Amino acid sequence: MKVAVVGATGLVGQVMLKVLEERHFPVSELIPVASERSKGKLIHFKGTDYKVVGLQDAIDMKPNVALFSAGGSTSTEWAPKFAEAGITVIDNSSAWRMDQSKKLVVPEINASQLTASDKIIANPNCSTIQMVVALAPLHKKYKIKRIVVSTYQSITGTGVKAVQQLENEMAGVSGEMAYPYPIHQNAIPHCDVFEDNGYTKEEMKLVRETQKILDDRTIAVTATAVRIPTAGGHSEAVNVEFYNDFDLSDVRQLLNNAEGVVVQDNIDVNTYPMPIYANGKDDVFVGRIRRDGSQPNTLNLWVVSDNLRKGAATNTIQIAEYLKINNLL
Repeated sequence: MKVAVVGATGLVGQVMLKVLEERHFPVSELIPVASERSKGKLIHFKGTDYKVVGLQDAIDMKPNVALFSAGGSTSTEWAPKFAEAGITVIDNSSAWRMDQSKKLVVPEINASQLTASDKIIANPNCSTIQMVVALAPLHKKYKIKRIVVSTYQSITGTGVKAVQQLENEMAGVSGEMAYPYPIHQNAIPHCDVFEDNGYTKEEMKLVRETQKILDDRTIAVTATAVRIPTAGGHSEAVNVEFYNDFDLSDVRQLLNNAEGVVVQDNIDVNTYPMPIYANGKDDVFVGRIRRDGSQPNTLNLWVVSDNLRKGAATNTIQIAEYLKINNLL
């Protein structure tokens, strides 16, 4: 299995390499791909050094699958070229997510939609992935009417520049700014760019992607996305209204039995999800499970996950695993 990692020198690309190794994905040859300035650099993977190559070089090397995490413009231009060469692309950018001809996949929910003809597969946004992993089993039983979500998002979702900004600010050093304001000891209600409706792109991704993944355009979603100075993962306060009533013990059982979900919910001993516990793990952690007493059929959840792993690299590789196991590559 020849595997190309496009954006291999970036934050998510580096985590992809780590997850590929940890999950023992059958990589017979790694093809690390990055920008022109990184060509020739060495990437160490499973005891072997591989030279970073350019995008056309990677196509010529004919990998079975290409894991893209190099930004939307790169994906828009190059994913179709890889696909035309018969290479399956799993793309981590926003370039293809809302393209009606492309599948938007969270393996625990909708991997069964995939076929061998799907040559460009979209990986959802990190904040969407963790929310729908938690909500999908509940939607199946109680049918979601409306979601109100507020996110508390790690700086790692912005990239290396944001990590450096926080480190500089904590050390009292001036440097390049990833955000329009300091992030240390701050919370910035501004993730991605603002759209004409006053919401950011990050907030609208939660709306549009949730409806597509759960295959239900009737679900109403409203979101507020906030950047906070953490590095371990994204947290979400999720208020979800169902058409049908629920019993809290049944909700907990559904979540306990859900693939990819770990319930951490014991307030007697202060057990609840936090980024410090999610960091480096592949699961979605759910806690603070309680009924909303202000209206019927409504539940509150606190959902945390490592945005670089399940929110990006791990979900991508789980898609590749599904394709390999089902002989779709």
